[in-house]
Amino acid sequence: MPVTDHLDLGIVGNVALRSFERTETHFASPGELARWLNPETVQTPALDIIDAALVELLDEPDGRLIITMAPQEGKSTRVAKDFPIWALHARPEMRIVTASYSQGLANRNGREIRNTITANPELGMRVALDNGAAKEWQISGHTGGVLSTGIGGGLTGRAADLLIIDDPIKDRKEADSEVFRDSRWDWWTDVGATRLAPGAPVVVILTRWHQDDLAGRMLAAPDGEIWKVINIPAQADHDPAKGQSDILGREPGEFMESARRDRRTGRARSVKQWEAIKLRSGARTWASLYQGRPSPGSGDILRREHWKRYEHPLHLVREDGVHIVSDYDDMLMSWDLAFKDTKKSDYVVGQVWMRRDANAYLLDQVRGRMDFPETLRQFQKLAARWPQATLKLVEDKANGPAVIASLRNKISGIVAEEPQGSKSARASAVAPLLEAGNVWIPAAELAPWSDDLIEEASAFPAGAHDDQVDAFSQALNRLVLQELLGGGEEYDQDDLDPELEDYVIDPLAS
Repeated sequence: MPVTDHLDLGIVGNVALRSFERTETHFASPGELARWLNPETVQTPALDIIDAALVELLDEPDGRLIITMAPQEGKSTRVAKDFPIWALHARPEMRIVTASYSQGLANRNGREIRNTITANPELGMRVALDNGAAKEWQISGHTGGVLSTGIGGGLTGRAADLLIIDDPIKDRKEADSEVFRDSRWDWWTDVGATRLAPGAPVVVILTRWHQDDLAGRMLAAPDGEIWKVINIPAQADHDPAKGQSDILGREPGEFMESARRDRRTGRARSVKQWEAIKLRSGARTWASLYQGRPSPGSGDILRREHWKRYEHPLHLVREDGVHIVSDYDDMLMSWDLAFKDTKKSDYVVGQVWMRRDANAYLLDQVRGRMDFPETLRQFQKLAARWPQATLKLVEDKANGPAVIASLRNKISGIVAEEPQGSKSARASAVAPLLEAGNVWIPAAELAPWSDDLIEEASAFPAGAHDDQVDAFSQALNRLVLQELLGGGEEYDQDDLDPELEDYVIDPLAS
């Protein structure tokens, strides 16, 4: 905290005014200033990380920072309001430009900054009377101040010592419009970037709507490596088995501490409330807005628009819970297992697929972070539920050999499947089946998890997880591709029809 001199300002109405505080020492961070201005300000671990990044940015010549976090978690208030006040308090000559998706939002941000300074004269700053409009004002006696503009507006003749871009995209409709995304990019390259003074830092704060949004294009640009990215997902989704860690130090599956508080109790969002948001938002919105990992609009290898959905159950359920299919040619289970005997590792996935003529249908799926005993229990439950799936494929990696050894004498038909080729090669091999409309999964009304499968597949191979894709490609390779080659018999790649070569995994692929 800054060094202070206290002066009792007394009481106005029923409100005790804060002591007058004079200091020549800067506030350590925007968050410290925010709490000084309003002691009820909520400071979360996520905002601690943002504060540290902003402090570093201000001292870095030509610094570039992108911050992505879930909506309504305090990021815009901290970056678009508290940060400019903190920067001007430290450097009153700094010319700050704030830009938002509309002039109205930009004006609101500029007005809040101005009004906060005016309402707190103890900060030692005063807005110039002859230059105090909401969208543009200066600090009295200094050249510094704030100019607020909507993205798309002009900045002719104006220089920026600090550029803050807050929420460049309003909603999904704008994000899904290539024309609109082009307009955001054109403003950055033709207006925003051209008005930067030498050494001026830039911070972009947003929720990710689309892989090709402004942040996505900045990172994909030839100079994309200059941008530092801080993404704080609402729920930790890292995989420790792959050497990944969480920015907040959370365990996999743990939700962030929310800056939102219940006005009655003062409590942050509960796990149950986070789960409700996740369910309500849907897989695509959760992945993009809340996790900061938008999947491609259509998909890279496994394209979104190629998935087929069936609307009615394809099976009957007996009184004992057994699921029976009356019309099918082949049926199997496919398992992708975790690498560690811990619930903190990657997901375990078990799927049930059937083939009817040329089409493959996903009937059921279990997915979760499971320790070894729970994996065995789920395996046995799925096998009991679908006794017609006599073949049970288990990838011969991770916990696969241990699961096979434990269940071989309890469950028939367990076969170790040695993965051949890279994950991308295996997914690419079955992608034509998807494109041809031969792959069907249940509608979300039948299986809510099916939306998550599509999102994971659309993000593959760049997504955070690929366990469902691995189980899916393993199943279709055995159920359909090897059937095309003669019922799964061994084959010589050189004997294949050239038109089928792209459909089959190359055993020698790396």
